[in-house]
Amino acid sequence: MFWKHDIRRNACQLYGPQAQQGYDWWWHSFTAVNDSTGEERPFFIEYFLCNPAGQAETPILGQLPENKDKGLMPSYLMVNVGTWGKHPRQLHRFFSWKETKVDFGVPYRVEAGDCEATEDLLKGSVNISEEEASSHPEWMSDSGSMEWNLSVEKKIPFNVGYGAGSLMRKLQLFEMFWHAEGMKTSYSGTITLNGETYTVTPETCFGYADKNWGKDFTTPWLWLSSNDLVSEVTGKRLENSVFDIGGGRPKIGPVSLKGKLLSALYYEGKGYEFNFSKFWTFTRTKFSCRETEEEILWHVEQRTWLSRMVTDVSCKKADMLLIRYEAPDGTMRHTRLWNGGNGTGTVELYHLGKRVDRIRAGHIGCEYGEYDAVEPYGKPERC
Repeated sequence: MFWKHDIRRNACQLYGPQAQQGYDWWWHSFTAVNDSTGEERPFFIEYFLCNPAGQAETPILGQLPENKDKGLMPSYLMVNVGTWGKHPRQLHRFFSWKETKVDFGVPYRVEAGDCEATEDLLKGSVNISEEEASSHPEWMSDSGSMEWNLSVEKKIPFNVGYGAGSLMRKLQLFEMFWHAEGMKTSYSGTITLNGETYTVTPETCFGYADKNWGKDFTTPWLWLSSNDLVSEVTGKRLENSVFDIGGGRPKIGPVSLKGKLLSALYYEGKGYEFNFSKFWTFTRTKFSCRETEEEILWHVEQRTWLSRMVTDVSCKKADMLLIRYEAPDGTMRHTRLWNGGNGTGTVELYHLGKRVDRIRAGHIGCEYGEYDAVEPYGKPERC
């Protein structure tokens, strides 16, 4: 069952070859409400570990020209936080591995300065001045300040199964792994963004939490998820439901697997999974993503022997940001990785040829990006 919790898969994976060249990150996204205006605003908080074997006294930033000249690979903890919507921002704070404590056991824990992440707690701060942001492009950061203190309760997981905890994970055969311990997550606490306070509650946060790790990033890169779901059949809110879609073109060693998405819909207590690694389900996938002047548009169709799910999502580019990461080898591979938390759309679910529901989705977390010479997203990818 994909909705079985397993926090062992949420532990830090940077051992063996991936300690020399690898990343591991814990991603959290949710919606908060402005204490003064009542306005909703989506946020994200990420703790990103890169190349722990470096163990330098100061963070090594791969985009710094002098590090490029020396052939130094990045090595640090990057605390990556920000917000979508009007005036989207991303803020980066870096710590060396000498300053960072990582518990490789279960449950995981990452600590550096006043920043901390565990299975049930997030806290920290980032403060970047305009002068710092402009004079340090290697930080890949906007300017601004954000503080957070949140409790975390991961309600429904998407345990994809194919890599984490298996021989493939132990041998580190995939280039990029994924585990969503909390594709539906409740957050509570406070966020302070540029002096304005926001409150986060379980009832209105529409929260999400997952992790990725590996040696490099996939391309194309696609992610869609929401638990803000309303049935068009009954008109009622689906309180115990969530969907999650991720992947693009996974690699096992040098071999690319074209058009492979991992998807799950937990629908009021019943699970529907579309997972290419479970070959006996005969999962088939078709997807396309395209960019207009104002929007990013996603279309995903997946089916097994028994079920079919069709997902259509859009998000305004004005509400999104081009999120910035450097790969463990120091290369900025994704230069147009669109990332947002305000997507809207629909999910149609069919079982045994009959439509189960058509669902309206809001507060959709969404990503889209590609690099190098791959087929454009506008052309459907197929298994």
